Amino acid sequence: MAFLECHFQSAVLGRAVSVNVILPQSPYQPATVPPEKRFPVLYLLHGLSDDATMWFRRTSIERYADLHRIAVVMPDGGRGFYSDAIAGEKMWTFIAEELPFFIQSSFPVSRERTDTFAAGLSMGGYGAIKLGLRLPEKFAAVAGLSTLADLKYRFRAADSASWRPELRRIFGSPARLAAEGNDLFALGETAVASGKPLPKILSICGTDDFMIRDNRRFNKHMTRIGYPEYFAFERPGAHTWEFWDRHIQDVLNFFMSGKLPE
Repeated sequence: MAFLECHFQSAVLGRAVSVNVILPQSPYQPATVPPEKRFPVLYLLHGLSDDATMWFRRTSIERYADLHRIAVVMPDGGRGFYSDAIAGEKMWTFIAEELPFFIQSSFPVSRERTDTFAAGLSMGGYGAIKLGLRLPEKFAAVAGLSTLADLKYRFRAADSASWRPELRRIFGSPARLAAEGNDLFALGETAVASGKPLPKILSICGTDDFMIRDNRRFNKHMTRIGYPEYFAFERPGAHTWEFWDRHIQDVLNFFMSGKLPE
């Protein structure tokens, strides 16, 4: 596997950005031999207090990706909730449009829906599931670990009071979430009603995680509306890297073989 640290100029954000890429290496061959097919690709999103390096630094994601021969793209999403802010950066447009264009034009990764995945932890889980629900034609499957699933609740929750100024700056108010395409509950309903082929969704949350009730509400909602192939699991653990390192392996197994956690 190769680890590449990339920096490029984002037209959407109007500044330089960083993204780390783990890329399977093809065996050395003479130039006359056709190259191998493009690799499947996972867009792996970080949490609120992290950056583009954290998945690589805190987990064994390179080793896990090597087992599956999958490229992993780890962008820096800042504290932008992977959304176009009312007052701030257009992080959704960057993650959903500009970043995939850069990756597909720069690296030997597949452009096929069947080979494209997204996952993340906490804020990144929210971003990954939103990618799947808003862009079902681009993703075969998405996954959230300890997902920040219920933004409406987070606007008033005592344990997320420190985020409130950021939530208001990015989303405005809870009343605006659905209209702007930022409420996972509403997006799930829209996706089911669309009749389109939808990505598989895997959700895993720790029973001691402070977001477990958020996840249970979302899981119940997705079951009620009949979202096809939505799989939710609770496992022992909290909002920790030990939990995410363990269960990103389940996510990769699910993406590449369809195998659900045991």
